[in-house]
Amino acid sequence: MSHIRAAVLGSPIEHSLSPVLHRAAYQELGLADWSYDRFEIDEAALPEFMAGLGAGWAGLSLTMPLKRAIIPLLDGISDTAASVEAVNTVVFTEDGRRLGDNTDIPGIVSALHERGVEKVPSAAILGAGATASSALAALSRICTGEVTAYVRSRARADEMRQWGERLGVPVRTADWSLAAEALAEPLVIATTPAGTTDALAASVQDGAGTLFDVLYDPWPTALAAAWSQRGGKLIGGLDLLVHQAVLQVERMTGRPRAPLAAMRAAGEAALRSR
Repeated sequence: MSHIRAAVLGSPIEHSLSPVLHRAAYQELGLADWSYDRFEIDEAALPEFMAGLGAGWAGLSLTMPLKRAIIPLLDGISDTAASVEAVNTVVFTEDGRRLGDNTDIPGIVSALHERGVEKVPSAAILGAGATASSALAALSRICTGEVTAYVRSRARADEMRQWGERLGVPVRTADWSLAAEALAEPLVIATTPAGTTDALAASVQDGAGTLFDVLYDPWPTALAAAWSQRGGKLIGGLDLLVHQAVLQVERMTGRPRAPLAAMRAAGEAALRSR
């Protein structure tokens, strides 16, 4: 029986839950000959690592700072990945090609759909980094109106408007000092690092809509806790991580349906043990 390998790459990587999720999927699917590891790889080390991969590899997951650095090393990327110039998934084909995809975007959409969020008339994004561009791409599929991005600099504002033009989404930008205004939107996607949105928790009002906070550790964030206490609908980073990992497993293994429930349970258990 041949050994088939997959792994997640990034820096820092020790916090990643991807091995937990993928290994849970392999166990549930009966893929005893599959393994999934993690490698601490930065942009400088990536070309040598990729060049050293031989037979037996099925796929890779990419986290920061590699989602753009990987693109020149691939044989092609999907339209979804090209739309935001970011690859978080590499699939090794039987004919030796290495193809890039982005499962963050459909993962965001799937997590929203799972909680009953199918369409919204408008939305807000907190932040303007790489995850914000994926959030904007996801909103292009479910938001029928304007998206407001709350950012800290003019350069970031320009970037978000450019992404909006590219993705066909009307984007308005506002200074971060006005971020509390975002909380009145029917859907808020928070894409900022831990602690950044803590000061907004006191501004959450009764009747809040849906908050999608992409963080999962620590959880809940101060904003997420306040949102839940006020009766708003809450989606967390583990939801995104699981849904995008489900798509990765399906693409890498060729199985039509990855075990979402088992993967989520494994992720929840791992977070409780931290």
